[in-house]
Amino acid sequence: MSIRARLLWFALLATLLPALMVLERFASERQATIRTDTTSLANFAQDSSRELSERIQGTAQLQFGLARATVLAQEDRKACSDFLAEVRDAHPQYTGILTILPNGRLFCDSLRTGRELNLTDRDYFRRALETPAGVVLEAAFGRLTGRAVMQVAYPARDATGALRFVLLASLDLAKAMNLDDRRVPGGRMVMLDDKGTVLTVFAGGDTDLAKGASVVGTQLWKFASASHEAGTAELSMPDGRLYTWARADTTALAAAGVHILAGAPNDALLAAANRRFMRELGWMVLAAGLLFLIVWRLSERTIRRPISRMSDMAARLHAGDLAARIEPPLPGGELGSLMAALNQAAESLQTQRADIERLNAQLLQSQRLEAIGQLTGGVAHDFNNLLTVVLGNADLLLEACAKDPDRRHMVQTIIDAAERGASLTKHLLAFARKQPLAPSDVDVNQRLAALDPMLRSSLGEHVEIELVRGAGLWWATVDATQLENALLNLCLNARDAMPTGGRLTIETANASLDTRYAEQHPEVKPGQYVMMAVSDTGSGIPAHVLSRVFEPFFTTKEKGKGTGLGLAMVYGFVKQSTGHISIYSEPGHGTTVKLYLPRASGTRGSQPELPVQGHVRGGFETVLVVEDDEPVRRLACLELRALGYDVLEASRGSEALALLDSGCAVDLLFTDVVMPGGMSGRQLAEAALQRRPGLRVLYTSGYTENAIVHHGRLDPGVQLLPKPYRRDELAKAVRQALGRDVSPGT
Repeated sequence: MSIRARLLWFALLATLLPALMVLERFASERQATIRTDTTSLANFAQDSSRELSERIQGTAQLQFGLARATVLAQEDRKACSDFLAEVRDAHPQYTGILTILPNGRLFCDSLRTGRELNLTDRDYFRRALETPAGVVLEAAFGRLTGRAVMQVAYPARDATGALRFVLLASLDLAKAMNLDDRRVPGGRMVMLDDKGTVLTVFAGGDTDLAKGASVVGTQLWKFASASHEAGTAELSMPDGRLYTWARADTTALAAAGVHILAGAPNDALLAAANRRFMRELGWMVLAAGLLFLIVWRLSERTIRRPISRMSDMAARLHAGDLAARIEPPLPGGELGSLMAALNQAAESLQTQRADIERLNAQLLQSQRLEAIGQLTGGVAHDFNNLLTVVLGNADLLLEACAKDPDRRHMVQTIIDAAERGASLTKHLLAFARKQPLAPSDVDVNQRLAALDPMLRSSLGEHVEIELVRGAGLWWATVDATQLENALLNLCLNARDAMPTGGRLTIETANASLDTRYAEQHPEVKPGQYVMMAVSDTGSGIPAHVLSRVFEPFFTTKEKGKGTGLGLAMVYGFVKQSTGHISIYSEPGHGTTVKLYLPRASGTRGSQPELPVQGHVRGGFETVLVVEDDEPVRRLACLELRALGYDVLEASRGSEALALLDSGCAVDLLFTDVVMPGGMSGRQLAEAALQRRPGLRVLYTSGYTENAIVHHGRLDPGVQLLPKPYRRDELAKAVRQALGRDVSPGT
């Protein structure tokens, strides 16, 4: 068969292949379109569910703040209605906000109708009476507006739990719907209640679902009521058309009794894909004719020459030249793609070779660093043993030279140098990751330091900022992001109080609020707190309005300069964090706001500090010293005997267990953590406690490895005396391990 005939057959096959590809693409596009639009419908439905949940949560938070407004506690019905009207104007998502007295009588409402209603027959009111905390939800149609609303009832109670009033907010459900009908042709979204009633419907076109209609008994209702979890389904609607429906996950809204669905007719979803198919089919016919006419003319350029270029490149690659490339310009079509793929393959091989060399260098570097870490850990351990001996003997020399100032100075120089060496070993252990780390919740000081640059840029150069971070500050259990927001609010308020400049001081400290303070402030729980104070040198707040600064919408700023919600947000945040907030101000001098945040209840992973009372003496108990390093063991025994203790010694775990088995009286096991002989200090302690339950154990080590430290935390109940240690530190640790207070003359 001639080349021309082959090319003609090739042209026919080339014509058939695009046709099949177009058909396959059309089928896959139809399925992809349905999948994409189904995903969009599910996203729209879920967004509406999420938005409704957030609006309900935001309503509850708003009600929590409004319930503490003094105007709602007064008996001025007009002032109460005016206040609620202002709140509703600021929050247009509510059709109305009202308060209901415990007897069921409407007291005031944001519509200011002055109507008299008895709401004792409302289900949400009856449930609110029985609810000690939280909100009660009920979907319904507004009797005056006719809109579908979510009734959010919040029972406001006093400190004794007695009901003051029920605060009701009617959330407009239509504003929670979210559907972009441009992305989903013919899309519609429906919200149903648990009785199958259409609460609200949003449609890009005509719809046979009317607000207030019942869909009970339809396929749509069976799908909606089957579960509160997300799902999709194809359903036949009453108009005979096949629809794709997506059900939102409304598990979080189960108490509200609503179902949110988004759907669209399948024919509308596929219309665009059908139009694209017809357009591409026309282009394919035209392209096939052109291809049939010109393919034989271009065979030399498009087949033989490209194949020759690829053969040459393959030969160079075979010879080991990974820099070989097919130089541009590259032809189009499959051969061009193949050439590009060959170039990419050669580039990938060259990149892989470079990556292998780079990874090999990184591996060598990592192994080197790991080796250095192991070396530094071991060196630090050995240095700690040596420094323990040096410091211990230096202490003995210091006592012996008490009457010789010159020698005392030389010995003190030795001690200072040894302590510098001990500090160096701590840095080595930190590098080698062999020292216990402390767990935490939120480090307020650290957060404050991180916020410092932002505060300085936000407040401007005319405000001088001073940070006074308390030493030894406890960690706080608090939402870090909200804490930063609260701090920023307080700083911005302070800046506004100093328009011509001034000083802003942020201070942190530990604080304990006792029972007497709690009696004066009933909302305060006695205990330990982390205090953060924000003070300014601004204009101050007059005494007659100071008690109202935490009320919503109350502000001392000029009209248009503030919303009055900043301090209210801070107040709500602190109270929800089970903390306490106080404010003190002097007109003309400034204002101080103090936040008391609950101290973190989790245990820290660091070793607690030993008491630092006066000179420590020893005792009369028996201490078993287990230490493989002979100079360290000899020094520890010498110092313990000098402190008055009876001392038994062993160089390894097996010798210590033999002494325990012999019946010797032992009050305290003082053991190194890392020892030779196949038994660590932790294993020795476990074996000793099996023989002598109640035996006190004190560990010591230059580094702890994983024997008594896991995940960077010291195991609970473990007492560790780090090496190197001084005589006083040894005496205090022994007395603490034996369970007696460290005090002079002990």
